[in-house]
Amino acid sequence: MLSSEPRVPMRSNYEKSNAILTIDFPVSRRARFIAQKLLRSKTVLFRQKLGDALLDELADCAEIDIVQLKISPAKQYHKKRGGRTVFKRYGYYRPASKYIYITNFTAVRGQPLAPKTFLTTLLHEWMHHYDYCKLKLNSIHTKGFYLRLASLQDTLRS
Repeated sequence: MLSSEPRVPMRSNYEKSNAILTIDFPVSRRARFIAQKLLRSKTVLFRQKLGDALLDELADCAEIDIVQLKISPAKQYHKKRGGRTVFKRYGYYRPASKYIYITNFTAVRGQPLAPKTFLTTLLHEWMHHYDYCKLKLNSIHTKGFYLRLASLQDTLRS
């Protein structure tokens, strides 16, 4: 039997992601404080401790499950073409196991990641977690994703 009601097309994951431009939770003073401390960090041990604390605090603020942080002492995964680095992976998020993985050393020289790069990577991967847990999105790199990330970064700086 056919329905006489018009069908409302479902919005795609991409469209849903692009429609959400900001984070919708208050960021605590503690999260701001931890983020500032991370900007002065270099060692794996210090970054692990502060990174875990920031991830826990953000999860509490957003009212979502916590995610674990794993920091690798290895160099970043990268690809070269013609002797030049054409791709680097700073980190990734695995929703099934609820962990964020970040490499602490640069791809070519093996130097510790700059603190700002480390923090940016941590927040980027946490935003995937937020999308997955809070927004129920298959988190992909859309304009909306990057605007939500910028919203979080701006809030942590204020």
